[in-house]
This record gives sequence, C-alpha cells and structure tokens, in this order.
Amino acid sequence: MSYLRMARIPVATYRLQLHAGFGFDAAAEIADYVRRLGVSHIYSSPYLQAAPGSQHGYDVVDHHHVNDELGGSEAHARFSSRLGEYGLGQVLDIVPNHMAISGRRNRYWWDVLQNGPSSRYSFYFDIDWQPHEEKLRNKLLVPILGDHYGRVLDRGEIRIQRRGGEFFIKYFEHELPASPRSLPAILMTAAGETGSDYLAFFADSLSRLPHASLTDSASLTERHRDKNVIADLLERLFNETPFIAEAVDNQLKAINKNVDRLDALLEQQNYRLAYWQTAKEELVYRRFFDVNTLVGLRVENPQVFSDTHALILRWLREGILDGIRVDHPDGLLDPRGYFERLRSEAADVWIVGEKIFEPGEPYRPEWPIDGTTGYDYLNEAGGLFVDSSNAGALTKIYADFTGETTDYSALCREKKHQVMRELLGSDVNRLTSLLTAIFECHRDRRDYTRSDASRAIRELVACLPVYRTYVSPARDEITQDDEHYVECAIACAKRNRPEIDPDLFDFIRDILLLHVRGEVESEFVMRFQQFTGPAMAKGVEDTAFYCFNRLVALNEVGGDPGRFGVSPRDFHAFCSDAQRSRPHSMLATSTHDTKRSEDVRMRISLLSEMPREWQAAVARWSSHNARYKSRDCPDSNTEYLLYQTMLGAWPIGLDRLWPFMEKAVREAKRKTSWLAPNEQFENATRQFIESLYADREFLHDFEDFVQPLIEPGRINSLALTLLKLTSPGVPDFYQGSELWDLSLVDPDNRRPVDYALRRRLLCQMQHLNVQQVWQRIDEGLPKLWTIYHGLRIRREYPECFDQTGRYTPLLVKGSRSEHAVAYLRGKNALVLLPRLVWKLAGDWGDTTLEIPPGSWRNELTGALVQGGNTSIADLLEAFPAALLIKQ
Repeated sequence: MSYLRMARIPVATYRLQLHAGFGFDAAAEIADYVRRLGVSHIYSSPYLQAAPGSQHGYDVVDHHHVNDELGGSEAHARFSSRLGEYGLGQVLDIVPNHMAISGRRNRYWWDVLQNGPSSRYSFYFDIDWQPHEEKLRNKLLVPILGDHYGRVLDRGEIRIQRRGGEFFIKYFEHELPASPRSLPAILMTAAGETGSDYLAFFADSLSRLPHASLTDSASLTERHRDKNVIADLLERLFNETPFIAEAVDNQLKAINKNVDRLDALLEQQNYRLAYWQTAKEELVYRRFFDVNTLVGLRVENPQVFSDTHALILRWLREGILDGIRVDHPDGLLDPRGYFERLRSEAADVWIVGEKIFEPGEPYRPEWPIDGTTGYDYLNEAGGLFVDSSNAGALTKIYADFTGETTDYSALCREKKHQVMRELLGSDVNRLTSLLTAIFECHRDRRDYTRSDASRAIRELVACLPVYRTYVSPARDEITQDDEHYVECAIACAKRNRPEIDPDLFDFIRDILLLHVRGEVESEFVMRFQQFTGPAMAKGVEDTAFYCFNRLVALNEVGGDPGRFGVSPRDFHAFCSDAQRSRPHSMLATSTHDTKRSEDVRMRISLLSEMPREWQAAVARWSSHNARYKSRDCPDSNTEYLLYQTMLGAWPIGLDRLWPFMEKAVREAKRKTSWLAPNEQFENATRQFIESLYADREFLHDFEDFVQPLIEPGRINSLALTLLKLTSPGVPDFYQGSELWDLSLVDPDNRRPVDYALRRRLLCQMQHLNVQQVWQRIDEGLPKLWTIYHGLRIRREYPECFDQTGRYTPLLVKGSRSEHAVAYLRGKNALVLLPRLVWKLAGDWGDTTLEIPPGSWRNELTGALVQGGNTSIADLLEAFPAALLIKQ
C-alpha cells in the first residue's frame, strides 16, 4: 500500500552526489536543466555535516548542521530556494544506522571517549561495555596504531599534549581526549611546584570525581553544568599565570619522555589504544560493516532518534523535503519499529528504504514505507536482457577458462565464512558471549563451550539465504517467511557441519524462533539479525561478486549471479506484484553503489547471446597475451574479468581501468586484499594491462570484436530506460546517466558531469525529429530523447502510472515473440520494447502485437497506429522502442 498524498509523490528523481567540488551552489545551477528534462525532484546524497573531505556524506559527524564543505546552511537555503523557483522538490538520503568517528568533530563520541560509560552520550552508541575480554570492560578499543602498542610507545609516537585548558592524547593526526581521572596527578605535581592553590583545587575536585564527566560534575554550578567548566577555568588560569602553564607543560614533557609514566597515564583512559588489526577480534562497538571509523547508533532509543532526526524532521514539516531515502535499515535493531516512528513523525512524505531483497524474498507489507530504493527492480529488469538459454554454455566457458567453481551458493557460503574470520570476528565474539550466557541458564546446555557456540553461529550466518530476518521478541512477532529462512539455515548448517551436535543447532533455532524466551535470549535474537546483513554484504556483494565472473552484468547489489536471466513472464509477475504492493517504490538502474552503470551492463549482457563468438575471442586474446604474464599473474579469473570490463566500458583509459581492477582484485580477497596487499601480484597485473594497451595487434582485434556490440548495447539501454520510465514505481536517474555513461564502480561513477553539454543537447533536441535524433546516436541523443518524452508522458497521463494505473501484460505472437516485452499501463499507455537483440539481428519475421482498439500515437516517433494485430517490425522501424498513447 502507499502512505502518500499525491502531492508528495515524485514523478521522477535525479540523484546528485554532493561533495566539496560539487556543493549546493553548483547543484542549484542545474535546477533549470533538471526541470526541463522532466524530473520533479532532486534526490541528494546525505548532506548533514560529514567528516572532512567526505566524497559521499554517509560519514555524518553532526546531525544538527548542514555540511560546511557543501556551502553550509546559507548555501543550502539558496539551493532549496532555487529548486522552489523551478518547482522542484527534494528527496534526501539519510543515515540513521551509524556516525563517523572523526575526532572532536563528533562531539557525542568525543564525550564518550573522555568519560566512558558515565558519558551522557554513552547510550547513543551500540557499545558492549562488559565484553568477554576483561581488559576491555568499561573501555573502548581504539584500533588506530600502525604497530603493536608497546613498539609505538617505545618510538615516542604517542604523546599527551595540552591546548588551552584541554588535555588530549596525540598519535600522528589522531587526537583523543584525556580522561578527567588521569589529570589530578599532573595538576597536583605542578601545583606543588608553583604553590598554586587554584591548581590544587582543580586537581582535588577531579580526584574526588574519578568517574564523572568534566561537563557533568556535581560540584559545578547549575549555570555551568553543560559546559566544560574546568577546562575553561584552567585555560583562564594558564593565560593569566604563564608560570603555572609552564609548570604543567613541563610535567607533560616529563611524562612523554618516560614510557612507564606515559603507559600508566594511558591505562587511566576510558579507551585502549591498539594495533589496527586487533579490530577484527576485539572491537566492542558495532560498526557499519567492517569500517572501524563508522560506529553504530542506537536509534531504537527515542532520545537518540529525536536528537539525530531533529533537523531532518524540521525540513520535512517545513516542506523543504518531500521525501527521504533511508540508508541501510537492515543494520538497525528493529527496522519496522524505526519506520513506524519515522512515519508517525512524517505522515505524508515519500519514504523508501534501502532494503536489499534476495531473489524470491517477499516485500514486507507491514513496514509503513512506500517501497525500496530499487535494487530489486534493477536486477529483475536487467535480467530481461540476459539469454537464459545459454546459461550452460556460458558456465562451461567460464569453468574451462578459469578453473573456478560454478557452484555460486557454495562460493557465497565460503566467502561469508572468510569475512567472518578476517573482518567481522569482533561481531561474532559478541554473539558468542550472548549465546554462552544463555547456555549457563539452561543446565542441559551448559556444557557447550564457547568454541561450540562460535562455530555454530558462523555456520548459521553463512547458511542464511537472505540478508536478515525480522523477528521481534518485544512484539511477539514472527512471520512464516522468517520461520522458513531460519529453518533453511538450520538444515543447511547441519548438512555442512555434521561434527557439530545437531541439538545445538536445534537449540539456536528455538531461540531465533522465540520458542526459548528470556532477556538474554531476546538480545541474542535481535543482535543475530543485525549481524547477518553485514556478513551477507561483505561476503557476497563485496567478495563473491568479484570472484564469480561468469557474466559480470549480473553482479549487482541485490542480484543473484547464479540466476541466469529473467523471463518476460517472471518480469511481468514482478511488476504486477509491485503495482499491488508498492506502486511508489523507487526504480533504479544506475546508482552511486552499482559496480557497473546500466550502459556497461547492457553491453556485457550481449555476451549471453553469443557464447561461441565470446569463447573464441577469449581464447584468442588469452593465447596472444600470455607473453605478458609474470609468474602466471594475473590469474585466469582476473583475466576473464578484465576482458568483460574492457568490453563493457570501451573506450576506457588506463587511468580509469586500473583503479577498478585494483579494487576488484582486492575485494575478491584471493591473491591480494585491502588488509594485506600483494605487491607482486598487483604489479604483475598492472603491467599485464599496460602491455595490452601497448599491443596494437591485440587492440585492433579487441576493437573489431567490440565495435559490432556498441549499437545493440545501446538498444538494450534504450529498452531498459523505457522500461524504467513506465514500470510501476518512481524512476530515478543517476547523475549524468541521461546520456551514454560507461562508468564503473566508485570513484569512477562520481566523476564530474558535463552539464553544459547536456543542457545544450536538450535544447537542440527540441528542434529535431526522431530520424535526426537517431543520426546523433554517438552523442547519446536517443537516450535523452527517450527520457524526455517518457517523463513528459508521465506528467501528462498520471492516471496511467499512479497506484490506480493497472499493469497489464500483452501477448506477443510469432516466431520471434521471445524478443519482445509489451504491456499496458492503465488503459491508455502501451509499452513495447525489444530484448536479446543480438540474436534478433533486426529480423522480427512474423512477430505481431495485438494492440487494443482505437487510435494510438507513438510518442517517441510521432507515428499514428490503429488498434489490431500489428507487425512489431513496423512499430519499431523508426525507433527501437515504442511508447503508445491512446488518442
């Protein structure tokens, strides 16, 4: 169902990636262009105050301020006003799951570092203050050191310093606050040397309040309760009496020269400085995936929700925002509870969540939102252009060339285990502690060991076929789907790990399905569900997707590379369900997160139609280029990925290709990785690629192969574009993708967009007919043409595309019927587009479409068409896709 008033539903959104080089004022300058294109809403990347130099905005440090690097609040006001002048609304990407740890810029985290569990903000963050490791109890692990703690200390790289009345620990660019309880000895010694009663008073006050915050000391007056009073007074004292300041600084110098004294002082802090690699086992706070600098928020707490959403909710109430996109809701403790609270505060706005469904996983109708961010659509629509009849051939080609496994499910399980070992061990440890605590409460389970618990948890997480389940002990809520996925995971785990007592798996199942209840059991259920999403994301999206290279057009977020293609019938079923359950969901084909743009994927998809030609080309290239390998590097799987990438993005320079390949091989975590770069392998791979670019014979052969694929790939892209414009939901256009865009994963897809060119082409296009537009195909005009007219029709005929506009599949008849997709929206909009165009080779033969009675106008060509049995060849003669409106 939809929760919207019609006025707040976008006709279409246009995604902008804001950063210091493209801030609010630059975005405001393209408002006229975006509106003329036909878009109704600018959809911005997060723009609350982020960490310095942020290129994406997902690392928020202050929820109460607009990002200064984008121009701050004044530029934001100009931006919003400018959009209003052109009738454009705003949709904002928000990040409720986590915040960035960015020194003192995140005042909440700074206070927690300074004051530990007694901080007024300690409950804001998802911190385990009582972990299994005794050394970490009531302390935060801060894994920022480049070497082991003792070695770093011996080298004098850690120091205590003073700025005004503030004391802090310094390690290169990192600064951390000194705990109040670590300062009395320093101040008292300096007081003795100088005879300062004031300094002695401050030292005595702090020593009497060893666990109090500098800002919450009960000895301070009410007027100063919310200020760092002692630091302020100390600063005044130091400014007015330089000899006292000098005495204190001498004490700091003495401590910094004495490793034992400095070590003792560091032990008094509310955090434990550690080698960065300890994070994978000993971190005591929840992160965003494996990013140590992004700490999990507890937005399930009403105060945390209110504080972190205050500015966003104000913009929604004032009409500055019409909608929000919620980033990573699966990371939240209770996604449904969060969405319900959000909806209660924003009843009439458009809300979409970045929920990533696995194929076959049903939509969650109980969530009070309007749909997803479109990854489900991206994969269903993209699958239409993959020829499933050649799945076996492409699989054999891949296996023969690379020697890699073609069991995608087994690979996913393997990679989830790998990331749990190498990246997410601290999260597993937290779950293990909870489960062993549960064992102790059940005498028939008390003899299970911590090792038993850890192994069972890892296997269950690896076997779960979806990102997460949504069981709620507090609401006594569990769906049949949740039960099904848990039972599937249990059965899989028992098969894979027969050496583990099956009774242990059954006991965990009973906890997860609420058959065994209790406070700790409930916490285990909720935290287990929070963890399975990151394990899936890191193990599958960020690892398996770079290892399973059979056809990389399928390797996108929410996709299943093991599923080779989508039939028209399955696509129609998907759209019919979407129209019933989520008619205002976002429709995406390229995003800031896609590994390959829509145009790259559409060209690569052609390989599914030509296995023989592809096999011959790869064999020829591999044989020719073997001379450039060094010690068999790169491996054949990397080489196979390289050829597909070059084919999809050609022409592409080394300056863009190598960063992608470097990222790909590191994400694959086979020959090299981000944590342990293998310079020999990476250098050999880079030299191999450089050699290919210097080899004219190879390049000539490669370009001869790619050239015939360019136009069919573009036809695929046009068909996908029209599909998105007319499917149930709200089409989104990623910045710059209105022309041909052969971008790869970030940062490649965040290169500057030439809006002067796009504005000029849009203006020129108004005076062209369809034949003239097609003649300028290399400039991307056919795609711009399709978007412009598709959006025009959505505005002029809203009843065809809103929640009342039915989605009705149409039957295509004839020998080439499998190459066409046709459907009605409402009663007056008919869509026809081609698929598998390489095999089609422009020959529709006797294929026809039964057009409903009446007179229809093709809005992409201007041609008039009468209802009845009509040749598809005639309908698509002037333009490769058709959008017919009943006159």
